[in-house]
Amino acid sequence: MPLAATVLATLGGAALTFGRPVDQAVARAAVRELLIVAQPGLAGDPGVASPSPSPTRRRPVAGLSQAAMDNAVAIVETGKRMNLPRRAYVIAIMTALQETMLRNLANATVPASLNHRHQGVERNYDSVGLFQQRPSQGWGTVAQLMDPATASRLFYNRLVKVDGWQSMSPGAAAQAVQRSAFPDEYAKHQRKAEQIVNAIV
Repeated sequence: MPLAATVLATLGGAALTFGRPVDQAVARAAVRELLIVAQPGLAGDPGVASPSPSPTRRRPVAGLSQAAMDNAVAIVETGKRMNLPRRAYVIAIMTALQETMLRNLANATVPASLNHRHQGVERNYDSVGLFQQRPSQGWGTVAQLMDPATASRLFYNRLVKVDGWQSMSPGAAAQAVQRSAFPDEYAKHQRKAEQIVNAIV
């Protein structure tokens, strides 16, 4: 039986209107579609919490948020695609834990970074992204450094150029890439990094 002249469905600010009589099955199907597109957390808004893990996503370990775990997966998967050994993944995760706790950070002094998906905003020279890499220091463009997979690839590219990186301690290898003012801080994250890598590999 046709519905009345107008059917109006409003969900989360979205509205659907039929200006003429419609079949109930058609109206129900349309409302179902509206429910799907109106679901929160799916629009890519960096301020919106991540949706629940899908079967293909790794559940967080070691006290990480889902976003941090997703970033860890991006780091490890990039290393795999580059045919690097497990040791490289551990070094990269240690570095990202020290620099950002595996958050993809924008920088308030680098406006372009705010246009990319991020999990926080800080101010530290022109450092951006998971590894706090600096465009002014030749690491890459802001867009590259705000992309977890690309930032990981750029980190690995420098790591493999460090002479003897596979035999030195992971903390020393991380410092050789990052050249931090706090060279001993990376080592404290090794155990947690290994736990994260074990959960992914």
